[in-house]
Amino acid sequence: MSRIETTFQALAAQGRKALIPFVTAGYPYADITPELMHGMVAGGADVIELGVPFSDPSADGPVIQKAGDKALAFGIGLVQVLAMVAEFRKTDSATPVVLMGYANPVERYDQKHAKAGVSSAFVQDASNAGVDGVLIVDYPPEECEAFAAELRAHHMDLIFLLAPTSTEARMQQVARVASGYVYYVSLKGVTGSGALDTDAVEAMLPRIRAHIHIPLGVGFGIRDAATAKIIGNVADAVVIGSKIIQLLETQPRDKVSATAQQFLQEIRNALDS
Repeated sequence: MSRIETTFQALAAQGRKALIPFVTAGYPYADITPELMHGMVAGGADVIELGVPFSDPSADGPVIQKAGDKALAFGIGLVQVLAMVAEFRKTDSATPVVLMGYANPVERYDQKHAKAGVSSAFVQDASNAGVDGVLIVDYPPEECEAFAAELRAHHMDLIFLLAPTSTEARMQQVARVASGYVYYVSLKGVTGSGALDTDAVEAMLPRIRAHIHIPLGVGFGIRDAATAKIIGNVADAVVIGSKIIQLLETQPRDKVSATAQQFLQEIRNALDS
């Protein structure tokens, strides 16, 4: 059983919903991420999504793209991201960490760090660092059965996105290979774009649940406590990213962790109210 599954089971037993913040690794300062992760946990985060910086993201809006560009300029790549997770794990062995990103860095990592007798250096190294799940935006489920099985063998989950345009067939494909949770993208477009139509989300989730029988998180467009509470009434988890990145952009280094903690505490209070 993965840490993600254990966390969701514990929350369900308490009648609570998961709060999943997203931050870009190495942003807004190259060495801030482990400290920031601890601050988010103190603010009520149940799972942390850690963005792997990539030069050509397809799902990220301008806010997260800018954060990724800054992290890349600092020299942050997958090697550094795994080191950040390992540093976080020194004092937090409970909070699940999900790496969110794109295929290119993962496949390049395997090319550069290939090991005799190991099919995926990334999977082994991610497991050793303390990663609990992987969400690779441009890995379609029909191409991922072997990868998903290898992750599960290392007690990690492969997480997929669904969107308002997802067909019943796509939901069934995701259901066959996904574990941990499924992330429903609540609007058409990239992260941080548009206004969230909570009625549309509420109408879509029963369609997804007819096929998906693991926890269902909702993200893209959730920016405040009021909206988070509405989504929390119908979903198992609330995912927030762009708003956090915006809040951190102008903070001095010594205020970054406290700023994230305070914002997430507001969201946590709303979800628990």
